[in-house]
Formats: sequence, structure tokens, C-alpha cells
Amino acid sequence: MAANEVTRTELTALEKSLCEALDPLASALRARATELPEDQMWRADPVDVSLTVLAGWKVVDSAVARLTERAARTAGSYGASYEQLGAAWGMTRQGARKKWPDAVSRPAAAAEAGAVELFGGTAELFREPSSGGWLWRGRGADGVHGAADGSPACGTKEEAAAYAGVFLKDHSGGPSDPDGRP
Repeated sequence: MAANEVTRTELTALEKSLCEALDPLASALRARATELPEDQMWRADPVDVSLTVLAGWKVVDSAVARLTERAARTAGSYGASYEQLGAAWGMTRQGARKKWPDAVSRPAAAAEAGAVELFGGTAELFREPSSGGWLWRGRGADGVHGAADGSPACGTKEEAAAYAGVFLKDHSGGPSDPDGRP
């Protein structure tokens, strides 16, 4: 049994507790609808009584949806991914993203990050968390990995892209003409 599955006994206990919790709400709804004393308000057409209970469950359903949204946002604020939210809810990552579109926030640095593709290689541009400056790491077409290790962070994304471009040119895998083309 998976960790998030419930046993039949647990489910039965939950349903009993929910029905007990619904009783005061359904009674209040029924009393307002019938204006009868509490001891007589359930003595009515079974359809009317059932519809009152259904209306009560609608209120519970809305409350559960709000609490579910809050739980998803809380998990997302602590770093849970849409994949994890989906697994907890029994759905795909895409389903979780659709159900709770604002639950997981991407850090600003990730949203600003970029990539450079030149001379057959690629480099990733990203912010350094401690300084807020820009760094790069990449792989040239010749398979050599490089990064701005040990260098001070660049002041702008464009400056980091320029350094990454020089690295990619130097590791293009073949001779370059004077214009920098392989």
C-alpha cells in the first residue's frame, strides 16, 4: 500500500466524521428553508431533505477546494514541485499545474536565466545567489566544459553572455576564420 492510500477502516471513519460535521450545517440550511422548529424540520418530503443535505455537501466541497488550494500553495512555497503536488493528489505534473496554476513560484533568477548557443556549443546564464551578479557555464562543441569559476560575477546578463561566447568560440571544435566563424 502506498503511503498516501487509506485503508477501508480509515475511509469509513473519515466518512462518519464528515457526516457528523455536516449535520449542524444541514440543520441550519434546513431550518432557514422551512422555518420549522428543529424537531420538525426533517419531517418532510425525502426529496427536499436530500436536497438540503446535497446543498450542505456543496458548502463542504467549496471549503475543501479552498483548503486544498491553500495546502498546495503552502507546499509550493516550501519548494514542492508540480510533479510532487501531482503525485500527492494522484495526477500528473501537468494536471497539478492546471489545477493550482500559482502554487509553485519560480525564483526570479530562474525566470531571468538564459542560454547562449554559438559555434556548436551551449552555455547557461544564471544569477549568483549571494551577489546577484551573472555567471555562465557551458559546453563547447569540442566537448570541453567551462564556467565562470573563480571569476567575479558579471554585472549584466549580456556581459556574462559575452564571456560565454568567447569560451564557445574557443571550443568550437575547429579552426575559425578571422571573423570568428568556424
